[in-house]
Amino acid sequence: MDRYRNASGESGVVAYAIGPDRIDVEFQDGWVYRYTHASTGALEVEAMKQFARAGRGLCTYITRNVGASYESKFEA
Repeated sequence: MDRYRNASGESGVVAYAIGPDRIDVEFQDGWVYRYTHASTGALEVEAMKQFARAGRGLCTYITRNVGASYESKFEA
């Protein structure tokens, strides 16, 4: 997992891992959510990858656009 830069200082995201058709997002509560092209949609996952790399806006994007459309969740 790569550490999320958290440019705003207020994000609930702490880390992420990017794969070809997925992104895993770790939140402060220790849960990791896997978002895939199949479960969430390719456009949404690719946007999430961009926010993750930028270190800003990922949690907001998830809250506003993705919600509970994750494939799975597991403890970090």
